[in-house]
Amino acid sequence: MDYSKSGNSSQRKNAPKHQEHNAKGTAKNPYGQTPPKTELLAKLKAAAEAKKKG
Repeated sequence: MDYSKSGNSSQRKNAPKHQEHNAKGTAKNPYGQTPPKTELLAKLKAAAEAKKKG
């Protein structure tokens, strides 16, 4: 019997195992758009204030 032909076919080498929720090109993370640094700093400051208060 030829055992090399039995079993499932192998998966492609570069294929991801699952879809990411924030993959490039989706609505949450569109291509070519990075949020401005001022927006990031504002988010970090707000999080720090919220942590400090409560």
